[in-house]
Amino acid sequence: MSRAATIKDVARRAGVGVATVSRVLSGSGPVSEATRERVLRAARELEYRPSALGRGLKTRRTGSVGLVVGEITDPFCAELAAGVLACARTLGEHVLLEASHGDPGREAEIVDRLVEQRVDGVIATPAAEGDWWRSALRAGIAVVFVDRAPKELPQIPAVLADDAAGVRATVEYLAGLGHRRIGFLGTGDPAAPAEAGGVRETTFRTALAELGLQVEADLVVRARPGRDSALAAAAALLQRRPDMTAVLAAGHLLGEAVVLVARELDLRVPADLSIAMVDDVSWAELCDPPLTALARPARDMGYRACEVLRRDPARRERARPVVLPTELVIRGSCGPPSRTPAVRSARTR
Repeated sequence: MSRAATIKDVARRAGVGVATVSRVLSGSGPVSEATRERVLRAARELEYRPSALGRGLKTRRTGSVGLVVGEITDPFCAELAAGVLACARTLGEHVLLEASHGDPGREAEIVDRLVEQRVDGVIATPAAEGDWWRSALRAGIAVVFVDRAPKELPQIPAVLADDAAGVRATVEYLAGLGHRRIGFLGTGDPAAPAEAGGVRETTFRTALAELGLQVEADLVVRARPGRDSALAAAAALLQRRPDMTAVLAAGHLLGEAVVLVARELDLRVPADLSIAMVDDVSWAELCDPPLTALARPARDMGYRACEVLRRDPARRERARPVVLPTELVIRGSCGPPSRTPAVRSARTR
């Protein structure tokens, strides 16, 4: 088997020095266009492949980026990952994908492992604000958050969707249809006080108050992570208030739960109950009727996060969060409220 071509072989074929070949292949330093073409042609003819290890020793870069998401199978996370991969491909970066499953302990282990592997940076939807993020920064690893930005870590740049504007637009749309008793299905500790709600719940409450509508405690229900909890929370919300005419689900898993429970209770959508949810996933259009949803630009968020990661450290640390717009996609699951409240009881099997 013939040996692999070296940088000296390329220099010899092109009739230039090794330093010139290095400048051409690394894209650094002045080189004439004719010399550049000659070097690249020689590299192609010899099928020269630069050593990643050698390049890393010189540049102190490994050419790899860690991506930490909550769930790999989650449609939003999948789109986000696609955006990161698309950007990384243009930058010549390799992406190491990990899933925390929303578990802070698992997330800490993943981050520690990525630091040991000396990745150039980490893009993450953080499960928690734990000290492992500060450890990564101290180790010289660039970090960019996407979709969530813990207040305790303001030094880490973030790329976010404008959830507040989107939720406000959704509430205003439902109120404009005539709904006055609008429910909200969110996530978090069900026993936590109202002030502990996330951006979506907080905006929901504020938007209702600004419209002069009462924020009723039993019209806001939170579910813990997981499908079973989402279904239980949706059932509790839909059965406790038969006068509720619309509901906003704070995520696609919660939206799915509302659709399934409404079907179980024989509720007509939208005649008996209007449904809207955050995240316009592919199955939203397949519902009967199609589901009104707040579209968040997951792919663009991933792409922008990767771009922010490659900024120089000083510029990255001074940057404000990048906030991308959302869009309310109106479909058939929302309509004016019925004058006669539906009777809500689970059908007998």
